[in-house]
Amino acid sequence: MTTGARAARMPAGAVQRARRVPYARAFYGLMVRDARVLRREFVAFLLRTVMNPLLFVFVFTYVMPKIGRGFGGTAAGGVSFATVLVPGLIAVAVFFQGIAAVALPLATELGGTREIEDRLMAPLPISLVAFEKVVFSAFQSLLAALVVFPLLYLIPAEPVVVHIASWPLLIVVVLLAGLLAGFLGLLLGTVVPPRQIGLIFSLVVVPITFLGCVYYPWQELSPIPWLKAFTLINPLVYVSEGLRAAMTPELPHMPVPAVLAALVTITALLAWLSTRSFIRRVTG
Repeated sequence: MTTGARAARMPAGAVQRARRVPYARAFYGLMVRDARVLRREFVAFLLRTVMNPLLFVFVFTYVMPKIGRGFGGTAAGGVSFATVLVPGLIAVAVFFQGIAAVALPLATELGGTREIEDRLMAPLPISLVAFEKVVFSAFQSLLAALVVFPLLYLIPAEPVVVHIASWPLLIVVVLLAGLLAGFLGLLLGTVVPPRQIGLIFSLVVVPITFLGCVYYPWQELSPIPWLKAFTLINPLVYVSEGLRAAMTPELPHMPVPAVLAALVTITALLAWLSTRSFIRRVTG
């Protein structure tokens, strides 16, 4: 009996299960391939992840207090600036590692060499090829959080008061942030010409960081109501506020349901837009 005849005799559910097995193996194979590449480039990964948070923390929470020009307490009631920074800079590390892990390699793969075609030869639907890139970028975002957190806790000259109020919330926010950033990187990598990806990165990174409630809680923008409303379009705001609620709950922060609803909604929207853009770009 031929393979086609056997498949025709199999129940529909069994056929679907049989198809999932090679899909899972192919997906795992792509993950292993990316892990090997990351292992070879781990030093570059560390530098890309650590450099900006490390310099900011070193200058503003170690050097300036040591020379008598440190920031005082916040409106939250005497909490050190270093404590305010911890959730925000972890959010930056997670968010931009996720974007860079997809957008920068994709710009190369979609360039003149068309290296993306090697991935498309995997026995997977194109949408799952895109999703694998996002999942692996989320893994790198998690590594970024694990690498950056000890630095933010140990370097400041001011006391850092961090206690995890909710581990489930912390885990969910980090995972959603990694997926959101990965899908945003996928969208940028497919709509921006490869030669301009560096410029777009510069234009995106600076405004998103400074308007992402990294250095101050969102509620403290109340004296500037138009800016408080405008920043709600920035997905990094919800990552920063979610981590603030999980790690430094004594600071003012957005209601947790609002943070989670925004992260899920933005992630779903970016997943739809970026996957469509990826399919159109690689098949066009």
